[in-house]
Amino acid sequence: MIPPKPAARARRVSLWRYLRLFRQDILSAQPEHLYRAWMAEFRTPFFRSYMINDPALIRQVLNERPDDFPKSKRVTEGLRLLLGQSVFVTNGAQWKRQRRIIDPAFEGGRLRDTYPAMLAAADAAVVRLGAIGNGTVEIEAEASHAAADIIFRTLFSIPIEHQTASEVFAAFRAHQRAQPILNLGAFLPLPRWIPRLFRRDAKMTAARIRSLIYELTAARLAEIARGTAPNDLATKIMTTADPETGERFDLREMVDQVAIFFLAGHETSASALSWALYLLATHPEWQEKVASEAAGLGPKFSSLSNLKVTRDVFREALRLYPPVPMMVRETVKPEEFRARHVAAGAQIVLSPWHLQRHERLWDNPDAFDPARWQSEAGRTSARDAYMPFSSGPRVCTGAGFAMVEGVVMLSKLVGAFSFAPVEGRVPQPVAHLTVRAKEGIWLTMTPRDSNRA
Repeated sequence: MIPPKPAARARRVSLWRYLRLFRQDILSAQPEHLYRAWMAEFRTPFFRSYMINDPALIRQVLNERPDDFPKSKRVTEGLRLLLGQSVFVTNGAQWKRQRRIIDPAFEGGRLRDTYPAMLAAADAAVVRLGAIGNGTVEIEAEASHAAADIIFRTLFSIPIEHQTASEVFAAFRAHQRAQPILNLGAFLPLPRWIPRLFRRDAKMTAARIRSLIYELTAARLAEIARGTAPNDLATKIMTTADPETGERFDLREMVDQVAIFFLAGHETSASALSWALYLLATHPEWQEKVASEAAGLGPKFSSLSNLKVTRDVFREALRLYPPVPMMVRETVKPEEFRARHVAAGAQIVLSPWHLQRHERLWDNPDAFDPARWQSEAGRTSARDAYMPFSSGPRVCTGAGFAMVEGVVMLSKLVGAFSFAPVEGRVPQPVAHLTVRAKEGIWLTMTPRDSNRA
């Protein structure tokens, strides 16, 4: 069974039609030939965009010359209400300083410290789903709950049931409905002083989220001062000094960073886990392999080495349904790409969605095949055309965290329940900030204990 994929638009459409499609779903707004093209140009009255799928060009933009291709401010316009000046939206010296402070908290050795909290959140998810028993469940909602629980447990040592954590989670879901990723500033070259016309409810939900995060962060600063703070991610980041300047994040800066940790760590993880469970539901032979590995997951971090199939399944889910489907950089000076002149100020689109399904770079690109990760052809394709967490200096700082979290959660859930698709409810992928299903992902769930009874 080939997993669902959005229908591409006609190759030529009017600008108005393209913008309407883009606001509804950025994947179905793209033409089919992008799954074969090395490079494509898109023209608007105000700027030019170039999607590049050529691995050599991608390495040039992300790995070899990242300072010449900063993150585009057009795409981050709609996120500043919530994220302020977080590491996700900044560039240059400011971004480098932020990464020098943040990165040490996510180093491999320190991931061991977050592992018990991940296990606890996964066990809590099993208990919540166990209360449902046999039946049909909308798994995206459950995955969002579980991913938010992991973020709060690892950042602030509190479960999702904590009052403030619950309020942040509820406010964030309301903000997602109120604020699209793109607003007027993404399409028109507006000066900074012109208001961006954010919706009133988007302003209200963003303000509420930031107020709640401020309360958590201020309380943690007080605990650090008293010497009573737990040794979690928030404490590690707030007590880490920039090795070049000796400065630490102040309270406002830390609120910005916590906002993106919650957005990136919760929204993207929920997307990846939901699609992984759907893929296993529609490929029962792989689901049973994951279930048989689940007993190998134990309280020690080293037990993750027992979950090789589960890891390959999660990698394959990230290939087919990368949570962030497109990334946009901007040229700071004229460039020459594939014998084509690219002016300064052009938008460079890097699309994990198209790259990871590219017909010239992958065998059977639209098929779910976790076995490809153990083949030489698959490993070669991965080196050239796999970047669910971006690449180069701006690779997601939480990439290792996300891989551990995804494998733990997948193992725990599939070890406890068997999942099957619901007839007539094939999920339709749509993408705004992340790749989700238009009307949710509905699965039938059965406790495995009842299967053995």
